[in-house]
Amino acid sequence: MTNRNHTSHRNCNVFPARKAGDIAISVLTSVLLAACGGGGDGALDNATAKSAAPESTAKAAASTSIFYGANGRNTNGGAYDATPVATQLAQLKDIGATIYRNDVYSLSSAKVIAKMAQTMAASGVTVYPVILLGTGFNSEQDAYNAAYTLGQQVAGTYKYKYYEVGNELEAQALSGNVDGTSWTHYRNQPYVLARGVIRGLIAGVKSVDGSAKIIVNGTWLHYAFYQMLMDGSQPDGTRGHPTVSWDITAWHWYSNQNDMTHACGGTGCYDMLGILHSFGKPVWINEFGVRPNYGTDQQIGNYMAGNTMMAQFQSLASKYNIQSIQAFELYDDAEGNFGLMKSDGQTTKAAYWSYKNFVAGHPM
Repeated sequence: MTNRNHTSHRNCNVFPARKAGDIAISVLTSVLLAACGGGGDGALDNATAKSAAPESTAKAAASTSIFYGANGRNTNGGAYDATPVATQLAQLKDIGATIYRNDVYSLSSAKVIAKMAQTMAASGVTVYPVILLGTGFNSEQDAYNAAYTLGQQVAGTYKYKYYEVGNELEAQALSGNVDGTSWTHYRNQPYVLARGVIRGLIAGVKSVDGSAKIIVNGTWLHYAFYQMLMDGSQPDGTRGHPTVSWDITAWHWYSNQNDMTHACGGTGCYDMLGILHSFGKPVWINEFGVRPNYGTDQQIGNYMAGNTMMAQFQSLASKYNIQSIQAFELYDDAEGNFGLMKSDGQTTKAAYWSYKNFVAGHPM
């Protein structure tokens, strides 16, 4: 099997035109202001940001479980932007989802998600951002500077409990159709740039919110990338480079990747849940989904709740310290018909009912 068949569907370097423009502005701002550690309308100093950002725990709900969740793509157009936040909240609560992951890629998008987060927090649903930034930089320092500014902007709009830094950046550093299980499977310069983005986002967030919980994510068998981040090595074989620390290891898993505890690539078969658990941090599966070409809507719904997806993750949660699983995604959209609901934001699909019924029968 080749890596091409098993990586996730998302690509951080491909954005709608509006998003690309926002990112370009963010990058330019960071380059211009790098000498003074950021600036502009989103690069707040620590004191200002801490006083301005609403608290995510202001109206905490009685239940603190975040085990069942979903992905949304608000500010990306389509049903998300057309559906009121109150409606999305009602839908999430109906299926039993208590955590909602959403893209943030600029100050303007961060402000939109911050308002949604504040509204949903009052009803017991935790919203958190996945901060998107690609690797199109000339050096690790340039990547770090741009990421620092973006991280600072996001944290300045709202005091989230969790911040996810980048999306599958490890896949951009692969040397081809390889598993990603060895440092030799990565190209040095893309790896260094990805490390700069991750380090900068973490530092930018932490400069505003020192209590932030940091999430990193990957997919398929690409675990060697994260081993290198932890031990300060890189694909050229050298050591002694900056290390990266985080709080939660998140992973993305789709139906064509089959059994996460017995995932087979060109180098062999792996228990990916066991490997992630060995990093010594809580594990989240914060994108799980069924490829739209898997079969009928009912077959997709059955797979989602089945023994290599929700049922497996739930049954192994205590063994592997799985703290949260989050379906991709709430609505069908431009990425494909992955949704629990159709692209009108109203019509439920079989996956919606499979998810809802599973959660009702397996409280966590």
